Amino acid sequence: MWAKIFRGLILKIYYPILMFITAFYKRKRESWQGHIIRLNNKFVLIQGIKTKRILLLLPHCIQVDTCKIRITHDINNCKRCGKCEIKDLIGISESKSLNLYVASGGTIARKIASEVKPELIIAVACERDLSSGLADSYPMPVYGIPNQRPFGPCFNTRVDIDLVTQAISLFCE
Repeated sequence: MWAKIFRGLILKIYYPILMFITAFYKRKRESWQGHIIRLNNKFVLIQGIKTKRILLLLPHCIQVDTCKIRITHDINNCKRCGKCEIKDLIGISESKSLNLYVASGGTIARKIASEVKPELIIAVACERDLSSGLADSYPMPVYGIPNQRPFGPCFNTRVDIDLVTQAISLFCE
């Protein structure tokens, strides 16, 4: 219970204060957002949640830009060509019977979460979207995994499949 309360303090008080301070030091903002994500994840782990009702939530930018198939409305549209990590993530979610969705933004992500009603969310996104999403979704436990952006923000992003697999194993019954 205390871990949930500390998470709330971090996300509802500490995070806004940090974002206010970093408004003057924009180069440091992303590293502070990463700090918030790591703190949040520690307290989600301390909560000791074990469940099968996990929502794996991905950003739309993880899909390769040359793909003609749009998966934001239905992940099953994916042809599993292997050009992006979606194929692997679908396989992982199927093997563990998890809900897997791709969201095009925070509003859609909140809608998906309210419809699926998971006990835990494992979310992949950039530090900016992830940190603000953690604060918006409190008290829902969300474990955040920052994506990799080799081509810049919101374009052909990547995720470390091993980190996703490890996160699932931490929480999956």
